[in-house]
Amino acid sequence: MNVLELLIAVAFMVGVIGFVSLFALFAIWMERKVSAHMQDRLGPMETGGWHGWSQTIADTVKLLLKEDIIPTAVDQPLFRMAPYIVFTGALASFAVIPFAANLIGADLNIGVYYLVAVSSLVVIGILMAGWASNNKWALYGAMRSAAQMVSYEIPVVLSLLVPVLLAQSLSMQKLVEIQAGGFWHWTVFSHLPFALVAFVIYFWASLAEVNRTPFDIPEAESELVAGYHVEYSGMRFAMFFLAEYANMFVVAAVAATVFLGGWHAPLPFLELSTEVSWIGSAVVGTAWFVVKATFLVFVQMWLRWTLPRLRVDQLMRICWKVFLPFSFANVLLVSLWLAVKG
Repeated sequence: MNVLELLIAVAFMVGVIGFVSLFALFAIWMERKVSAHMQDRLGPMETGGWHGWSQTIADTVKLLLKEDIIPTAVDQPLFRMAPYIVFTGALASFAVIPFAANLIGADLNIGVYYLVAVSSLVVIGILMAGWASNNKWALYGAMRSAAQMVSYEIPVVLSLLVPVLLAQSLSMQKLVEIQAGGFWHWTVFSHLPFALVAFVIYFWASLAEVNRTPFDIPEAESELVAGYHVEYSGMRFAMFFLAEYANMFVVAAVAATVFLGGWHAPLPFLELSTEVSWIGSAVVGTAWFVVKATFLVFVQMWLRWTLPRLRVDQLMRICWKVFLPFSFANVLLVSLWLAVKG
C-alpha cells in the first residue's frame, strides 16, 4: 500500500466514524419522536429549538461528563475492552458497504462473506461485557444474546445466499450493479417469490441480530435490568448505544444493497451517471442509499413501539422451526431454478 492509498483509507475511516456518530445522534432523536407520536406525545421539543433537535447532543455531553464507574469486583481488562470490541465489529462492517458506484471502502470479491464474519465480533464483545461485569443479570443477558445471535445468523446468511446465487458473486458492488435500470430490476421485485421471501426472513432475523424488539430479550429491562451493560456508565455505556444504532444502519444498508437496488434510484432518470459528474454521482447515489437504509431503520423503530417482547422459547422456536426451514427451502428452490434455467 503506497502513501496515497493509505491516506485515502484513513480519510474513509474518519468519514465513516463521523457518519456513524452523526447517524446515531439523528437516529436516537428520530426514535424518540417516532415513539412519542405513536403514543400521542410530542417527544423532545425544547432543547435546540425546532423539535428539540439538539436533545441527543445534550445527552451525549452529559454522558461524556459523567463519572466512569468501574465496580471493584469486575474483570477490569475485559470490562474496559468490551464496549470497544462491540463498536469495532459494527465499524468494520462499513468497509464493504457501497454508498455509491464510486464510494466504497474496499470492493472485496468476498464482500458478503467478510461482512458476515466481521459482524460476529459483536457477539464476542457482548459476552465479554456480561462475563466481566460479575453480575448475574449481565451474564444472563450476555448468554441470551450469544444464543440468539448465533442462532439467527443462520437464516440471515441463508437469506443473503439467494441474491448471491442470483448475481453469481459475493461482491457488494456487483450485487448492486445488476439491479440498475429501475425498481422493477431490484432483486426483491425481479426474482419473485424467492427474493421476496429471502428479504422478509432477512429483515426479521436481522432484528434479532441487533437485539431489537420483538427480539430484545438480552436487554429486557423488566427482567434483566438492562442486561449485559447494566454495570456500565458514562461514555462506555454510550459506546453500546452507538454500536447498536451503527448495527441498525448496517443491517438496513445490507438489505438496501442486496435487495433494494443500493445506490440506484427507483426510476432511471433520477440517477446521475459517473460520466456526467463523478462527485455528483457519488452525492446522488449516496443520498438514495441513505434514504433507503434510513427508511428500514424507521421500520425497525416502528416495530419496536408496536410489538411486545417475545419469550425466550418463542424466540428460539421462530428461528429453528420457522425461519430456518423456509430459508433452506428457499435456497434449494433457487438453486434448482438456476440449474434448470441454465
